[in-house]
Amino acid sequence: MTVDELQKAPESPRPVPLGLVGWLRWGWRTLTAMKTALILLFLFALAAIPGSLLPQRSVVPDQVATFYQNNPTLAQWYDRFQLFDVFTSVWFAAIYLLLFTSLVGCIVPRTATYFRELRRRPPAAPRQLSRLPHYAEIPGELTVEEAARRLRKLRFRVEVGDGWVSGEKGYLRETGNLLFHIALLGLLVAVGIGSLYGYRGNVLVVEGDGFANTVAAYDRFMPGRQVSAESLEPFSFTLTDFKASYQVAGEKKGQELDYSAYLKVTDRPGAPEHDYDLKVNEPLEVGGTQTYLIGHGYAPEFKVTDGKGQVAFQGPVPCLIEMKATLTSGCVVKAPDAQPQQLGFLLRFLPTAVPLTDGTYASAFPGELQPGVQVLGAFSGDLGVRSGKPQSVYELAPPDVLRKMKPLVMGKDVPKPLSVGDKLPLPGGAGTLEFTGVKEWMTLQVTYDPGRIPALLASALATVSIALSLMIRRRRVFVRVRGGKAEAGGLTRTEGSAAGFTEEFADIVNVLSAGDKDAR
Repeated sequence: MTVDELQKAPESPRPVPLGLVGWLRWGWRTLTAMKTALILLFLFALAAIPGSLLPQRSVVPDQVATFYQNNPTLAQWYDRFQLFDVFTSVWFAAIYLLLFTSLVGCIVPRTATYFRELRRRPPAAPRQLSRLPHYAEIPGELTVEEAARRLRKLRFRVEVGDGWVSGEKGYLRETGNLLFHIALLGLLVAVGIGSLYGYRGNVLVVEGDGFANTVAAYDRFMPGRQVSAESLEPFSFTLTDFKASYQVAGEKKGQELDYSAYLKVTDRPGAPEHDYDLKVNEPLEVGGTQTYLIGHGYAPEFKVTDGKGQVAFQGPVPCLIEMKATLTSGCVVKAPDAQPQQLGFLLRFLPTAVPLTDGTYASAFPGELQPGVQVLGAFSGDLGVRSGKPQSVYELAPPDVLRKMKPLVMGKDVPKPLSVGDKLPLPGGAGTLEFTGVKEWMTLQVTYDPGRIPALLASALATVSIALSLMIRRRRVFVRVRGGKAEAGGLTRTEGSAAGFTEEFADIVNVLSAGDKDAR
């Protein structure tokens, strides 16, 4: 080829840039593809796994605090990825919104296709039925009208032509498939409704104390965007008693068997008080608001007398569980009103204190059989509670504040745990610490979720729909009548269901030949 011919040759086609509209169209088609929806559904289920394996602040904030104490570095990394708040995290919400959009994009065109398919009549019978996967000659005399009548009796949708009959059934398969996607969408909508108009809260209540369903009463309150203080159901209750039972012998000694909280409940202001036994998985429900019992522990009672002989603190102190098997718990007592110096105590509560061979003490059983309190440290000085900075009730003081305080008593100074009624005098006339008794506390989660019932209905619809989609198969049957002879052919439109159709096709042929057997 000469140079002139090369110059005159047409240029090779160049790729046309998609542009903004093209990229948007490609992104929408990719997002609404069935493959993408399945991937997002898998990611949605996968994203919920950390919420089941790790303690969540919205459910068990005390366990999150314990995790921070035992694994501070790992807990910080978990917090950076919002693994303690999985279901309110940014990445979980992103998967939720993408899945919601993908399902809407899948359902709208599928619904239009489904209704077009419902209006479509069965196709005409092929000329050569013997080429179909299922074929049989029908003995006896059979007319087109009689074949159509017998197929209708078998609940086929029938189309009649010149010398042929076409029947089709199994449309509920597509119905189930479409309803399954609609149910998934409904489930996501129900979750969204619960997030907007529902709320959750956690609270710790000690025996003898009460709770009123107000925002100020919660230790942690997580309202939906459309929730206000007036939205809360105005009920209240008092924890009169708490009972727990444990396995007392065998390999599972100390294992929790059951625990119950005995409440005096008032459903609304001015309503009569009634008793209620609150148990695990048996929530108290008032006006759609459910109160779940999720945990318990000990709250030993202390009395702190300062250096001037005045009572600076008196009452129960909820302790954070350190060892679940024995309910060994860590306690902090703060007496900011003590004079002349504020007092603070680091303590450990042992429900059943027993001596060990090395002279130390430990709890041998989670039940309150021989309660004792170990004094880990007693300090005087500024606790920092009036600095304006928030402090945890399970922490005596921040490390920088604690270093400035004066240690009065350390653990080695009090080798034996205090029993109920024992007093610990502080050196230098700083005061005394008295162990006066033991109460128990319970942790509750109060939830109001208006999307709970819609979510249940959507889940039931999804279960029924997927059953229809898997159990029903789309199939077609054709009949041709020629010269007094009749023949039938059949095929399935569902992949992998040909084997199951063989027996049904034989029954259909029997009905067409005799009309006395109703095949289902």
